[in-house]
Amino acid sequence: MAIPLAIAVFGFAVSFGVVARAADMGIMAPIAMSLTTFAGSAQFAAASVVGTGGGIAAAIVAAVLLNSRYLPIGISVAPAMKGNAVKRFFSAQLVVDESWAVGHLGEGRYSHGRLLGAGVVVYCAWVGGTAVGVLGAEYVGDPLRFGLDVVSPVLFLALLKGQISDRRALVCAILGVAVALSLTPVASPGVPLIASTVVCLLGLRK
Repeated sequence: MAIPLAIAVFGFAVSFGVVARAADMGIMAPIAMSLTTFAGSAQFAAASVVGTGGGIAAAIVAAVLLNSRYLPIGISVAPAMKGNAVKRFFSAQLVVDESWAVGHLGEGRYSHGRLLGAGVVVYCAWVGGTAVGVLGAEYVGDPLRFGLDVVSPVLFLALLKGQISDRRALVCAILGVAVALSLTPVASPGVPLIASTVVCLLGLRK
C-alpha cells in the first residue's frame, strides 16, 4: 500500500533536492535536512525562503506553520503507539501524511505496524530522492514535467474512498474539502488543513 505513495514521494524529494541546490544550500545540508526533518512541504518552504534571500527565522516560521497539521495527526494516532516514552517518540517520527493514511483502519483506529512500515518505506524514498535531486540537479531538470505533482493527490483520493463507509463520512469529507479550498487563498499555509481536520473530527464524533 505504501509503495505507490513512495514513488510519488521519491519524485517530490528529487524536486526538493533540485530546489535546495538552486537555493545554494549545498549538497550535505539538504540531505541532512531530509534525514532529520522528513517533512516535504516544510522543507520546500524553508528552501524557498532561503533561496529568495529570507532569513533563518522566516524559514523556521514557514516550516512550523506547514507542520502544524501534525498536532491533530499526532493526537489521532497516539492510541496506536506502543512501548515506553522513548519508543513512542521515535515511532512518531515516522508518522507523516502517507503513513497516516495507510495506517488508518477506519473508525478512528490505526495499525501500529502499518504506520511504522509505511513510514520506513516513505522515509527511504524521501531521503533517497533528495540525494538524487541534489547530486543530479543539472541532469534532472524539472521533475514535475513527469506529472508527479498529480500522483500524490490521486493516490490520497483513492485511499479516502476506502474510508467512506456511510453517508456521514461522505458529508464530513465534502465539508472538509470545502473548508480547505475556501481558506487556502486567504489563510496561512497549514491552517486550511487543520480547519478541515477539525470539521471532519466534529462531524465523525459519536
